[in-house]
Amino acid sequence: MWKKYLTLLLLLLSFSAFSQSIGDYKGGFKRQGNAISFSTSKGEVKFDLCTAEMFRLRTSWSGAFEKNENLMVINYNWPDVSAKVEEKKDQITITTSRLIVKLNKSPFKIDVFDSKGKLLSAENNGSVTKENTKVGVTKKLQADEHFFGFGERMDFMDRRFKKVTLNVGRGKGLPHAIGAYNILEANYCPVPFFMSTKGYGIFLHNSFATEWDMGASNKTQYSFKAADGELDYYFIYGPTFPAILNSYTSITGKSPMLPQFALGLHAGTYSGGTWGHEEKTSDHYVVELAKKYRELGIPVDLLWLDSTWRLFGEIGGKGATSFEWRETFKDPKSMFDSIYAMNYKMVGLHLRPRFDNAKKLNLLDQAREKGYTYPENGKPGEFVNFFDEKATQWWWDNGVMRVAKLGAKFLKTDEGSAFGALANESEKVGPTGKDAERLHNVFPVAYAKAPFLAFEKFNGFRGLNQTREGYSGIQRYPYIFAGDWPSEWQYFAPVIKAGLNIGLSGVGSWAHCMGGFEHQADPELYIRWVQFGMFSPIALVFGMDHPGYKEPWKYGDDALRNFKKYDLLRYRLFPYLYTSMHQQYETGLPMMRALVLNHQDDENVYEIGDQYLFGDNLMVAPVTTKGAITRSVYLPEGTWFNYWTGEKYEGKSYRHVVAPLDTIPLFIKGGSIIPMQPEMIYSGQKPVDVITLDIFPFGESKYDLYEDDNLSADYKTGNFAITKITSSLTTLGLVLKIAKPAGQFKPGKHKYLAKIHWTGNAKPKLVVENDTKLNPVGNADLLDKNAGWFYDEQQKILWIKSGGDNGRDVSFKIN
Repeated sequence: MWKKYLTLLLLLLSFSAFSQSIGDYKGGFKRQGNAISFSTSKGEVKFDLCTAEMFRLRTSWSGAFEKNENLMVINYNWPDVSAKVEEKKDQITITTSRLIVKLNKSPFKIDVFDSKGKLLSAENNGSVTKENTKVGVTKKLQADEHFFGFGERMDFMDRRFKKVTLNVGRGKGLPHAIGAYNILEANYCPVPFFMSTKGYGIFLHNSFATEWDMGASNKTQYSFKAADGELDYYFIYGPTFPAILNSYTSITGKSPMLPQFALGLHAGTYSGGTWGHEEKTSDHYVVELAKKYRELGIPVDLLWLDSTWRLFGEIGGKGATSFEWRETFKDPKSMFDSIYAMNYKMVGLHLRPRFDNAKKLNLLDQAREKGYTYPENGKPGEFVNFFDEKATQWWWDNGVMRVAKLGAKFLKTDEGSAFGALANESEKVGPTGKDAERLHNVFPVAYAKAPFLAFEKFNGFRGLNQTREGYSGIQRYPYIFAGDWPSEWQYFAPVIKAGLNIGLSGVGSWAHCMGGFEHQADPELYIRWVQFGMFSPIALVFGMDHPGYKEPWKYGDDALRNFKKYDLLRYRLFPYLYTSMHQQYETGLPMMRALVLNHQDDENVYEIGDQYLFGDNLMVAPVTTKGAITRSVYLPEGTWFNYWTGEKYEGKSYRHVVAPLDTIPLFIKGGSIIPMQPEMIYSGQKPVDVITLDIFPFGESKYDLYEDDNLSADYKTGNFAITKITSSLTTLGLVLKIAKPAGQFKPGKHKYLAKIHWTGNAKPKLVVENDTKLNPVGNADLLDKNAGWFYDEQQKILWIKSGGDNGRDVSFKIN
């Protein structure tokens, strides 16, 4: 019998050595400003108040804490928080105006309540643990608690009862059917952050790979662990999801405003020759492509050249960058000049983060000699050491400037996941070891940061960078695109879900390859995907299929007509999109919003991953089924209108709507005011002398139109204007008020054209502008040059053209 007890004892001792809690409170806590620190029987604990609704908790078994880093988190300095700290026999209680935090002494654990005493989050005894190098915590899972976030996930929206591992990568192995294109595994932009429907969020501030078990193993608890490093997490109280996102992005940074033209079409090209066809590339192809868009009247503002513009090097091959032009590019400077002469705003180039040697340039040799590459196995490696400012500057001066001085204005920083992992285009894994593991997830952030900031300074206007991989903080160096998903129906809906999940994770500037990336697209799939793409934060068209390349004229007349229709509509929506971009900068609220973001108490929306709000007022429901000309949608609480037909619906209901091939279902929230500009085929083609207000009257509503100079960073210091617009619909009629713009910035002069979707039974009889009666006209076209109004009885749309402009307040009364 004693042998059995000895065996059991050894097992317990073994387990104890493997899994170790942080122990019990030892006494003598210290408070200094927002910081409270104390010792436990197994280590040290730091508790930092950030705001009245947010705190940071750090635990260390060694007694030492890591230095603050600046890639994931950029804000460590918080104003003093008013808080009461009380030590009792068995706990320390910290009370702010928004939270009550109870630190249990023995064993150490944390329970968090709102200011009224309602439980938000609780832990089990001994829940803070270290297992070998892994650090983590286990918390109680409430009966009706659901979780959202975790970055660019393509598999699920709600992660209740599910597991996930977060570690930057596209998936591994061939064939693609079970490797790179496994939507369960794809991790292009993981974010160790979630929001709970109980009104709080948690951000795990750790760059190692992390594991999250959100009730899959035990339905009464959830846990998160990091492979190594420190247990360091922020607890964020909302209680609404928008409030949580605002606080999370106050830690990791807000998305900056892009130049307004970046809301236009981004077109990528392999310059006529993708993999295996490199000899077909040329600068002539690129110039002719730019001309073709202009000749067909397809709006576009940005163009970039993907991989095959450059010679592949001697060592890294396709997976590295030599900065040496392929011989088929006879005159790159003339190419850039010709494209800019066609009023394109930015032309960029694709690259990868390894240096390489080519025929004339030996940048890899030079960088290694200077110590500017990240070491691999104790020897000079190939990756630019973006963690070293001197190495980054040398990369810019000796690599990027070779193309910037010719005309390149931004980069596509591809393959950031290859640092410490298998690269796409080779069998290399790059740096290995503990430091590489620690830096693997933040390498893409450092990689995107370098050209974003450098080009911003070099170009003299707001920065822009396109990248495939990211982690917490990547939103500061936008934008992210969804990666290399094939042109097949099975990947269409998951890409939409990826955009919604990344928006729930603080990354708002996001794009995807319309029509998919690889393979020739089914023309119907191309049409449906383009419709979604034009209602995405960034509109991007690009593909590697030879010779189609997702160019819109290569997929038939219907596809070309569809592409042009929705591209033109997107450009008309610039004022609405730009206002939404500023809202994103101010609050962290993404332009593309999962329904749960505004309806976290409505369980009907928890797994809706194929419809979304686009800005405050538009709801988009892409058709993702081949052959479908109808689809079902869920309309959340409120009143909604069909954008195309004007039909009115009451919310919290399911509807089945008609969606012919040329129509994407769009719904407008009752009361919405949507500002639009004149039709253009490139940004700034003509003055915005008239702003159309597309209005769906319902009760009392408002809209704040944002304007600035569209290009500089002056918006950060308040140089912008807000035009307040209100709509009031009563039984007596409609009153529409447009205030004179307020703020430091002085917008150009423009008049207003109101397009009012009239829901009254009787047609309008009288329209008054600022106490002056407006004259009715015979048709809407007559309002192009003259003030007045016209009622389209068939469409039930009231058109009103103002006599006054934005130099004064404008008010319309309609009876």
